Amino acid sequence: MPSTTLQLSDCHVHEFLGIAANFGDGEYGYAVTPNVDHVIRYCDDAAFREIYDEASFVLLDSRFLARLLRVTLGLRLPICPGSDVTAELFRMVISPDDEIVLIGGNANQAEELKRRHQLKRLHHLDPPMGFINDPAAVDACLRFIEQRAPFRFCLLAVGCPQQEMLASMLMRRGRARGLALCIGGSINFLTGSERRAPMWMRRYGLEWSHRLIQDPGRMARRYLLRGPRIFWLLGKIKFELRAVDVAPASTG
Repeated sequence: MPSTTLQLSDCHVHEFLGIAANFGDGEYGYAVTPNVDHVIRYCDDAAFREIYDEASFVLLDSRFLARLLRVTLGLRLPICPGSDVTAELFRMVISPDDEIVLIGGNANQAEELKRRHQLKRLHHLDPPMGFINDPAAVDACLRFIEQRAPFRFCLLAVGCPQQEMLASMLMRRGRARGLALCIGGSINFLTGSERRAPMWMRRYGLEWSHRLIQDPGRMARRYLLRGPRIFWLLGKIKFELRAVDVAPASTG
């Protein structure tokens, strides 16, 4: 019998865009985007499970995992890749006057994001390496975000599990207002710093192999050493869908 249950938000990209567009800044919520590596961490780490369990939205990021679950368990789950969500938010939802907070990425990327989308109110902070282990640095990061609230979106791009930890801390402190999204490396695709896999590779769940070829030094451990554990863990996880209030997507 499965020993761990992971609840996923029952929505595709276009449906989540409607939710995000209408979220508003009167409350705080955050979205996480589980891929294979995150699911493995979810099984291994009780603190990480708690962060996921309190997230407002849990969006299945991995087409590979969705395909694997369909073949092995007969599950058909909605796919909502974080990189697609982020790109479409900027294309369809975010307007130049929106209050946007970006945590992570470098100064050049922040400027490129401003230029591409004519953003007038983008607030950027790039925390130092290893900041999550420095309470003073974490507090400074949280205060930077909270001082810009209410924001429309806070994009957390400092990698897993740092970004998820920040999102959870913001909720527990209760001062932030707006929607936070844990977007990982999406900032690289948004600014052209890194090329995404061709569409055909994404469609067949092979985006991971493209990233491995692009950056084997960084990705080999994740995909070749750690990743295969998912085959053993699948029998220990129960995947459930949780309903979300879906609203039509709107432009900014």
